[in-house]
Amino acid sequence: MNRENKRKTHLKGYYKNHACNDSFVCKICGRLMTSASAGTDHRNHCSNCLCSLHVDNEPGDRGSDCGGIMEPVAVWARAGGEWAIIHRCRLCGKFVSNRIAADDNPMKLMSIAMKPLASPPFPLERIEEMTRLMGGDGSMTFDK
Repeated sequence: MNRENKRKTHLKGYYKNHACNDSFVCKICGRLMTSASAGTDHRNHCSNCLCSLHVDNEPGDRGSDCGGIMEPVAVWARAGGEWAIIHRCRLCGKFVSNRIAADDNPMKLMSIAMKPLASPPFPLERIEEMTRLMGGDGSMTFDK
């Protein structure tokens, strides 16, 4: 059974309180995903490309009719230091947060985390000038 049809076979909210042990093939990269290696009973994204499908309105309800691709756009650290992925639906634009899984691609996670640092909203050539404007001496040297 694929996850698109689960909504039709279970009552609303079934997956909020029940493990989802079904395997699925990622719609983006084609990898087979199983819950056994995820470290959780609620796998909701591909461990390779970190993409998912927009199937829930609320976590586990399988109530969304959108079905769009949920792409990873950011990561954040929850209280206690656990990382989570921010997904955005390509079709409707909805944002959701999902816990990372034990087998998630660490290079993909790090590349998402580093993206804002690699493309700051200001030219790096002006960092000395901006530091001076903020009250620092603007020096890029550490000698005093």
